[in-house]
Amino acid sequence: MKSRKYNRIKVVLAEKDKTRIWLSEKIGKSNTTVSKYINQRVQPDLITLNAIADALEVDVKDLLVSNIE
Repeated sequence: MKSRKYNRIKVVLAEKDKTRIWLSEKIGKSNTTVSKYINQRVQPDLITLNAIADALEVDVKDLLVSNIE
């Protein structure tokens, strides 16, 4: 069974040449929590997703995977 991807946080971090430690400091979440977001084990709530988008200077839509396949 293929695991579903819901966010692109890992991809955008790589594109911006940023680390999860940097992101955790920017959004005030633990490194462990950010790691869970990046590895799709937990999804951030909308407030956190907006904070991530702000920190990475992208539109929140850029952090989401389209449901259109």
